Amino acid sequence: MNKILGNVAVCIFSAVLLSGHVFADNKVKGLGIAKEVQDRDSGWGNTSAEMTMKLINKKGNTSERKMTLKTLEIEHDGDKALTVFQEPRDVKGTAFLSFSHALEADQQWLFLPALKRVKRISSSNKSGPFLGSEFAFEDLSSFEVEKYDYEFIRDDKYNDLDIAVVKYIPKYEFSGYQFLDVWIDTAEYRIQKIDYYDRKGELLKTSKFNKYKSFLEGKYWRSMEYVVENHQTGKKTILDWTNYMFDSGLTDADFNKNALKRSK
Repeated sequence: MNKILGNVAVCIFSAVLLSGHVFADNKVKGLGIAKEVQDRDSGWGNTSAEMTMKLINKKGNTSERKMTLKTLEIEHDGDKALTVFQEPRDVKGTAFLSFSHALEADQQWLFLPALKRVKRISSSNKSGPFLGSEFAFEDLSSFEVEKYDYEFIRDDKYNDLDIAVVKYIPKYEFSGYQFLDVWIDTAEYRIQKIDYYDRKGELLKTSKFNKYKSFLEGKYWRSMEYVVENHQTGKKTILDWTNYMFDSGLTDADFNKNALKRSK
């Protein structure tokens, strides 16, 4: 091999090694950021809140639903959550119970008062829409670090905040997403925006987390407005949160299938 070709070969080999090293570093960095997000939002115990869900179709027509949400933090596992619809009358009493898990498949149940029965949500059907909204059932489980693989994509700016964009790749085989680009501010490690890409790798929808409010002397942050826009259908869902409370006295007994039927 002549000297010129030899130098070219060395450069190519070095570039391959460097790109592999950078990729590995980006995976480690992405995982580290995701862990920081989770660590900063641990130890809160239990919460309760009220929500107004506004559904907006492609033509701009709207409808509203009112709900209550209770959550219970489970140490070394995912959270438990109970959502109960209060208005309008046609959905009043509908209740959704979710047990998120770090390593196992999430468990989810839906109580439909008209049928007076509890329906188990199949683990292979969680990419479907939640009661006409732009949320999928899989969106309603907590973010556990073990559920995803990660890759740091880039530093960016969003709403005058310094942002780390991290790719979350679901390990869940039936996920409706190929990956998520999660925008995280590097000051407080709050999720500011999520771009969801469908199984074809095309942008499906974007969630924006607005109006952050601090609780318990600034220890925990909660977004008081979620805006989810489906780029493929033109539909939008907005969640407005009120009466957010920590340490509501909830226990594991408030989160079981019997609780679905007695929820008010």
